[in-house]
Amino acid sequence: MHLTPDLLLRGYAAGVFPMAEGRETSEIHWIDPQRRAVFPLAGFHVSRSLARHIRRTRPRVTIDRAFDDVLRGCADRSETWINAEIFANNQALHRQGHAHSLEVWHEDRLVGGVYGVVLGAAFFGESMFSRATNASKTALTYLVHRLRAGGFRLFDVQFLTDHLASLGAVEVSRATYRAELARALADQASFAPSGYPPEPAPELVLPAPEPSV
Repeated sequence: MHLTPDLLLRGYAAGVFPMAEGRETSEIHWIDPQRRAVFPLAGFHVSRSLARHIRRTRPRVTIDRAFDDVLRGCADRSETWINAEIFANNQALHRQGHAHSLEVWHEDRLVGGVYGVVLGAAFFGESMFSRATNASKTALTYLVHRLRAGGFRLFDVQFLTDHLASLGAVEVSRATYRAELARALADQASFAPSGYPPEPAPELVLPAPEPSV
């Protein structure tokens, strides 16, 4: 069965997601983990060191400016589940307005990013990449703030890693995930909420710094 954008969306809505075994393979598997990793949007943890880094470097953070480049950055690793068919279908979803990217820039150089798929009030985080210190953590920090502002109810990150756990991601059971997904699909959210700055400053995204003693 060949992937299509519609089939992808139906898969996400059913609680499964596609993965290839490698860049050069054509076979695609639908994954339905017993334990699913999600970010409780109110529980995202920004460490003091990360906050200091963001305030010091003041990255330029954009959305949907370089979707294909973010996709390439995510696939550009020795082992990847993004084959040509998944790549092309995500491009199609982006053209349809269902897939979005968030980019982190240092001057004019793309140093990190994340992309995912939106359905209702659910954001399915597909992959991220980093070419500079803290770039992927910065991307997630800005992404979570945007999702909160846009009214999202579910931020799915598929599998729990130490990196994601350090930022507040948790595992939930398949049944719990399906219930949260159903609630999110019944609601609506916006990846570009009205009045939200196109390139938000750190002061908007980060919690207020703790006063020095």
